[in-house]
Amino acid sequence: MPEFTDAHGVDIVYDIHPAIGRPRGVIQLLHGVGEHAGRYAALAGALTEAGFTVYADDHRGHGRTGMGQWGDRNKLGKLGPGGHPAAVAALWQFTELIRAENPDLPLVLLGHSWGSFLAQILVNRHPEAYDALVLSGSALRTPGSLNAGNLNAPWRGPDATGAEWLSSDAAVSQNFLDDPLTTSTPLLALFGPIDAARLYGRPRPNLEHDLPVLLMVGRDDTVGGPRSVHKLAAAYRERSGLTDVTTLVYPGARHEIFNEVMQADVRADLLAWLDQRFAARV
Repeated sequence: MPEFTDAHGVDIVYDIHPAIGRPRGVIQLLHGVGEHAGRYAALAGALTEAGFTVYADDHRGHGRTGMGQWGDRNKLGKLGPGGHPAAVAALWQFTELIRAENPDLPLVLLGHSWGSFLAQILVNRHPEAYDALVLSGSALRTPGSLNAGNLNAPWRGPDATGAEWLSSDAAVSQNFLDDPLTTSTPLLALFGPIDAARLYGRPRPNLEHDLPVLLMVGRDDTVGGPRSVHKLAAAYRERSGLTDVTTLVYPGARHEIFNEVMQADVRADLLAWLDQRFAARV
């Protein structure tokens, strides 16, 4: 499996899923906190079948990268030297690698949960590097709009596993808990207060690069939910000056919409949105 080494000497492991047929674009996929890129196999498969090459890394401290850093599953999710700024810098390094390998193809940044916050930060800093932005399980990154409390609170009870907030499909939650490359330790405990506070921020004013944005969220998502995501959409329109911002809300869905019972519909909606903006090459 390919790797690159970041500025702190951490080897970042990633996957490349080549497009089937002539590629029409590239997706840089950013996973959430406590998980890894391997949990997005179905999404990557749908995207490659549609003509997109997918690059997906295991972020610093996570998945295979984290095991290489620590050699200890109990330390998964710990970011290591440089903390959250180094994690962002490593993803920008990954973007530059992807661009160098695919200079003539549009690049779509797709982030879920923490990955969506990382994507927001990257777009604020380097808007010209990306041709579209897709965020799932996201939120406006401000106190009151981003839930810093117990994400599983609506499902608490004597039989709760603590992972019910991820999906209404109980098998998804159990698979997460059973996965040797995931951790259910809360973000604040993994990152510490200083790095956790670095997640806060808003879309940059006057972005000066009018890229299309798709925001996808489950109605029962406890990270931010529709109310927060609608605020994020408004910020991209009114603060950043973007003209093509779409929000899709999925009734009955929780946080991981790509692992929900209606996941086929979610993937179809994503592909339809991409089709309208990146035509297939003949």
